[in-house]
Amino acid sequence: MSTEASATRRRGKEGLTANGSSEDLFDGLKKEENRNQEEQEILPSEDKRETYSDSAPVEQPSMLASLNPRWRNWWIRGMFSLVMIGGFSVIVYLGPFALILLIQCIQIKCYHEIISIGHKKYEKYNLPWFRSLSWYFLGCANFFFYGESITDYFNGNPDPQVDDASEEVVKTYITYHRLFSYSLYLIGFILFVLNLKKEHYKVQFSLFGWTHVTLLIVVTQSHLIMQTLFEGLIWFFLPVSMVICNDIFAYIFGFFFGRTPLIKLSPKKTWEGFIGGGVTTVIYGWLISYFMCQYQYFICPVVFSGSITDFKTTCQPSSLYKLTAFTIPAPVKYLLGFGGLTQDEVWLYPMQFHSIVLSLFSSLIAPFGGFFASGFKRAFKVKDFGDTIPGHGGLVDRFDCQFLMATFVYVYHSTFIRAPQPHKVLQQVLSLKPEHQLNIYKELKSSLLRRGIL
Repeated sequence: MSTEASATRRRGKEGLTANGSSEDLFDGLKKEENRNQEEQEILPSEDKRETYSDSAPVEQPSMLASLNPRWRNWWIRGMFSLVMIGGFSVIVYLGPFALILLIQCIQIKCYHEIISIGHKKYEKYNLPWFRSLSWYFLGCANFFFYGESITDYFNGNPDPQVDDASEEVVKTYITYHRLFSYSLYLIGFILFVLNLKKEHYKVQFSLFGWTHVTLLIVVTQSHLIMQTLFEGLIWFFLPVSMVICNDIFAYIFGFFFGRTPLIKLSPKKTWEGFIGGGVTTVIYGWLISYFMCQYQYFICPVVFSGSITDFKTTCQPSSLYKLTAFTIPAPVKYLLGFGGLTQDEVWLYPMQFHSIVLSLFSSLIAPFGGFFASGFKRAFKVKDFGDTIPGHGGLVDRFDCQFLMATFVYVYHSTFIRAPQPHKVLQQVLSLKPEHQLNIYKELKSSLLRRGIL
């Protein structure tokens, strides 16, 4: 019973002595208690907000139990952050196939966390096939996007280990992939329409939209991440690690120096953490890109080489990843003179300048993905998307900023970096009929002779 209800009961007892109307009085008390209870159900307090997850609560080590909540959360977040960074480093070492599996697992779990909130919100309506159709549409989306990747990167790639029958199956899949994808989606669409219930039309269409918006946010972004991964591991690892770096150092600076609130949606975020994390991320991006440009494993496009788990990361590095002499601007040279530095030029990798753009985006814009997620959680009165990672919440709580970053990196690379790749052009030529390949050969030879290259 709430404090307000207790006070009402005390006032009621006084009124009983004065007026003697006990029946009316206790009816009024009962109504007051019911009203207070309904208000508590509608507006739960901050510590009663739900976390939707199938996982059991994580027991805290007794060593941390004696700490105050602020430092206890610091140590829990810190320990599991180190575990995640170590695990991520191992997966990067294992290569592209392991990274693809990681992306797929994260995508499925993020989708599950968001869909579970919708299911919990509307479970009282007992809607038929909501969860089943949600997972079916996820399968359709993945079938389409993975098929697009296969068509783009593997089409026409010769493989002497594949027999003619298997090669024919692959060609059929590539040719009719979009038709298969659309047919699968139509089946789900028809099943949804057939399961509409007259008394729940509005709720069912709301959940239909919920599912498709979740697919747009989660599946599309994971597809874009894989697209950039195939352009070179540096375009995957660099932006992902920048967001991680910004998140860690924004938390550290905010923890020790935070005083000024940044945004109402996230009361714990401060300007001190925002600025400190941004500066640290720019420095980190500049240094880590210099290191990564020295290794073909990171800078070469990922090329399929026969087996589904076998990829090549060797190539002739482009000028973007070669040390280049840059003239130092006069104002900068003047300032360096105070430190005794008189050189006129500096050797850097051009990729380092692109890293500044990526780090600025990850520091200034990507956090708005987290603010968006905070607004979503407040709208549905949940504390976290899940409890998969102790001290951090669910996977969506950790990867909300990565969604915005993935789209930006794809758009940025497509606009300023991407150029025709010889192995992809060759794949397209080899997918043509022999007579068309011969025509291309004759035209190419003629062009090279006219330009004096042959």
